[in-house]
Amino acid sequence: MQKQTAHTILMIEPIAFGFNDQTAANNYFQQKNNLPEADLQYLALAEFNQMVNQLRSKDIEVLVVKDTPEPHTPDSIFPNNWISFHEGGQVILYPMFAPNRRSERRDDILQILEGHGLVINNLSDFSFWEKQNLFLEGTGSMIFDRVHQIAYAALSCRTDKSVFLQFCETFGFTPVYFSARQTVGGKRLPIYHTNVMLSVADGYAVVCADSIDNIDERQMLIESLEKSGKKIISISEEQMHAFAGNMLQLQNKEGEKCLVMSQAAFDSLTESQIKRLESYNELIVISIPTIEKTGGGSVRCMMAEIF
Repeated sequence: MQKQTAHTILMIEPIAFGFNDQTAANNYFQQKNNLPEADLQYLALAEFNQMVNQLRSKDIEVLVVKDTPEPHTPDSIFPNNWISFHEGGQVILYPMFAPNRRSERRDDILQILEGHGLVINNLSDFSFWEKQNLFLEGTGSMIFDRVHQIAYAALSCRTDKSVFLQFCETFGFTPVYFSARQTVGGKRLPIYHTNVMLSVADGYAVVCADSIDNIDERQMLIESLEKSGKKIISISEEQMHAFAGNMLQLQNKEGEKCLVMSQAAFDSLTESQIKRLESYNELIVISIPTIEKTGGGSVRCMMAEIF
């Protein structure tokens, strides 16, 4: 049986982290500030290193690869969008919306991982879709129930339906897709990535159902999750804006489960929500305010699970 949770992850150490104007076009979580680029990099690197140390202290294997100065990739700290790893040595590369994010796909990273014992039996490259301006940004665009081979996707300009369906057909996933929106300036606009409103763990799912305006689609998602044995932990749209949906369940080398979330996400949760999550696994809470505000992504985006 496929495993839902990994005990090894890939993280990319930033060298020139900063605000990405190209992604800000549809990532409404990003907030521009007036700090010099060097200061942003300094703060982001400190947050990154603290996160690595916290995860390693819990016996999670973290493989760190450093970004390169050239080409400039301000979002390299979020590797889960361009690559995913699957059992059996399957590795998949993805088409990226922002041109300056496409350079994050680096062959040498795969070589480094192979040096750490990763076996790559098959490499599938979906990045050719970029030539048609169609995108599918990895485990940002898709949330996997690996045990039941279900892929969940909130469609957007970064998550194309046709590419998603081809992915599911190629790799044997049952597709579940819907539209998810957030309120921005009084308008309901598409959420850029599924992984800010949905997190699927082994026995539960954290869901911002309020972001799905279509009642039938909302019910379809809930029914699919419940049918596969997941208990639903609902979060509000306000909590989603604090990255409470951007969580990832991992396990340590002894097989003990934990849920990784940011401090902002934790602070947004109610006492009852925290107790429910703690009933399933330990919570690892990590403070990354610079990365969240400037990059528009949280802890889940920073980790590419390795199976």
